[in-house]
Amino acid sequence: MSLESRGIVSTRVLVVDDEPAIQKFLRSVLVAEGFTLNVTDNGKSALSAAVLFKPDIILLDLGLPDIDGVEVIKRIREWSAVPIIVLSVREQEGDKVKALDAGADDYLTKPFGMAELLARVRVALRRFVQASDPVFRSLDLEVDLARRRVTVKGEEVQLTPTEYELLRFMVTHAGKVITHNQILMQLWGVAYVDQRQVLRVNISNLRQKIEEDASRPRYIATEPGVGYRFCSLS
Repeated sequence: MSLESRGIVSTRVLVVDDEPAIQKFLRSVLVAEGFTLNVTDNGKSALSAAVLFKPDIILLDLGLPDIDGVEVIKRIREWSAVPIIVLSVREQEGDKVKALDAGADDYLTKPFGMAELLARVRVALRRFVQASDPVFRSLDLEVDLARRRVTVKGEEVQLTPTEYELLRFMVTHAGKVITHNQILMQLWGVAYVDQRQVLRVNISNLRQKIEEDASRPRYIATEPGVGYRFCSLS
């Protein structure tokens, strides 16, 4: 089933990669799924296309010939919240953290499969649809952002103010990898940067309250060495 048949029509994808083989692969996969593509091979063209093409999502390589991909992300984030998925051969934890901290929504290491790429794209696009809805729903979990009310299987869950802010931050970025420091900065400020034990304790407490089995979480997934991802399930 194509994305078009799911109701995602004429979604514009900006592909930024200087490898002809990757360009060819992405073009064949994404066009077959009903996407409209704009393909460029350098950072300067990517920045221009981000303005003129108005993409719904950007697939970005980090190793560009002129401007490093992380710098491209930073410049786009100065004015746009468009989803950005990094596609890179860089496997080091530090490279992933830099890209995510700069504002990337997700990070996929090359080589990758078609099914995984399309799944990541669907999640990133779906997150923006959900962001416009004041009520977030995923399986048995419902978070009413306007009323600050959380229910699991119809039963209200009592969260501490910190637990609620943690959950709110995660569901409003559902599907996106959020680094440890991004969460710590958002909730506790610069003084708590790198205080991962504080975050781990609050994540554990939150899982105990919203997960059916906290030892096998469905919602709050750990991204080893990087951070967490809130999984939007249906």
